Amino acid sequence: MSAPAPQMARAKTRRILSIYLPHLAAEQILRLHRGTSLQPLAVIAEAGNRQVLSSLCPKAQAAGLYRGQALSAAMALCANLITRSQNPAQEQAFHKALCRWAEKFSPWIAAEGTDGLVMDISGCAHLFGGETAMAETICADLAALGLSAEIGLADTRGAAWALARFGHGRGRAQQARGDAISQEARATRARAALRRRDMGPKFAPPAHQSKEMPIHIAPPLETRAAVLPLPIAALRLGDETIDGLARLGLHQIHHLLAQPRAGLARRFGPFLLQRLDQALGSLAEPVSPARSTPYFAVRMSFPEPIGTSDDLDAAILRLTEALCQKLDKAGRDLRSLRLDLAEMTEARRHITLRLARSHTDARTVYSLLKLQMEQGLKDLEPSTAFDMIRLEALQTEARNAIPHQGGDSSARAHAARSALDDLVTRIGTRIGLEAITRPHPAESHLPEKSQKSLAAAWSDPFEGLWPRAHLPRPLTLFKPEFIDAPDSPEPPFRFAWRRQNFTVKSYIGPERIAPEWWLDDPNWRTGLRDYWCITTEQGARLWLFYAHGGAITGGWFAQGDFT
Repeated sequence: MSAPAPQMARAKTRRILSIYLPHLAAEQILRLHRGTSLQPLAVIAEAGNRQVLSSLCPKAQAAGLYRGQALSAAMALCANLITRSQNPAQEQAFHKALCRWAEKFSPWIAAEGTDGLVMDISGCAHLFGGETAMAETICADLAALGLSAEIGLADTRGAAWALARFGHGRGRAQQARGDAISQEARATRARAALRRRDMGPKFAPPAHQSKEMPIHIAPPLETRAAVLPLPIAALRLGDETIDGLARLGLHQIHHLLAQPRAGLARRFGPFLLQRLDQALGSLAEPVSPARSTPYFAVRMSFPEPIGTSDDLDAAILRLTEALCQKLDKAGRDLRSLRLDLAEMTEARRHITLRLARSHTDARTVYSLLKLQMEQGLKDLEPSTAFDMIRLEALQTEARNAIPHQGGDSSARAHAARSALDDLVTRIGTRIGLEAITRPHPAESHLPEKSQKSLAAAWSDPFEGLWPRAHLPRPLTLFKPEFIDAPDSPEPPFRFAWRRQNFTVKSYIGPERIAPEWWLDDPNWRTGLRDYWCITTEQGARLWLFYAHGGAITGGWFAQGDFT
């Protein structure tokens, strides 16, 4: 009965595959230029007040350059180096595209930093002929995409990450430190040889590797033996921790196991032990894939460029209908989209349309998009021609499955609201959707905060009864303006405001309003207010208040006009 136990344990072992893309940003640029560059290429990033290399193509790395190197030192070492500025948004979008591509191998995909992917392939490898065949397929597909890759496969996520980046025997451990340099002093070389002899065959590097491709596989239940001979940097630690361990003579992972855990935790913190346990499988580290967002896009390429307005309109209408059909099948409505027009000169024009309401009516979307095109293509020359048109849904919403109810009156109200939303979109193509607002009541006893303005495109009309104050409010409210009147809480008989003299005919009040004590509003630093409705002999009916003083001096102010 005890014989099947190892097979059961082996069947329950999870298998994690890590893909390391060491030249991702540089090779992405080479892809955009169709790989025609024959000179070394480097991507430049800003690091404080200096420029450093953030990504290198294989030729630049072969020339002796490395990531993090100063640009001036790199140019002195490689005079024919071609440089491009870093584009984080473009790199992130390409990384997301690779995550979508990798879903054909496993549904559990996640990004690993900015230059890698990780996937849980438990129960998936047999579909591709085994783990080795699956890894070789991934390498071949990435090579066809113009990307260099190294793969690590183990029982844990930390071990797979370590094998992908350090399984080839190169890495941080081979840089200027300890036993990595054979040109060190004689005593140093002697200690290094002694350490290697003490390791013995038990800590030999993993032998289950492909000699033709950069694939490093630790067989099931043998992750520990594959990880122990790797350098400390394979534990995903910071540079400060790695340097501190190196000063103590700890260069490889198996060196940590001979040290007291309590002492390591006190000196380097619990994160070191956490990474060690995750790599060896003592602490779980599952792959949590990011929730994939629905992606909808259509495109049309032409054997001959088109330039007439009729051809352009017909092509955009067909693309709009195709996009709306895809959204309708997926049960989603369109909220914003982008139109990309590629010219023969490889220049691109982008037109973005945002809708005040979500729907998939192709004719309505096309008519609104055509209005936006009139604004975005005003400077278009008559000789301009396009050889590719692409339409992408930037934002979609799940369709409400509950239709409106209530008979003909509800249907008419729904149609009127839809027409109003389309009108908001049409006006928004001219002045912007943010410029169109609608008022809503707000929960505040302060007059100027009793309502708020919301963007009409992203808010619903207020359908309830508008709350009323117990005393009348002026038709026009403005910021408090100081008036020339005696400093007394009693209503003045005469006062001057806006270069005019007024004589009080009658008044109603007072209405005392206190400031919001939990907020520091600069407009209410004059303290408690007594509001009066003042009618003047000159015909003006104003809303005045007397401020009793607070953080600043009070007095009489005008804030509204009833006429």
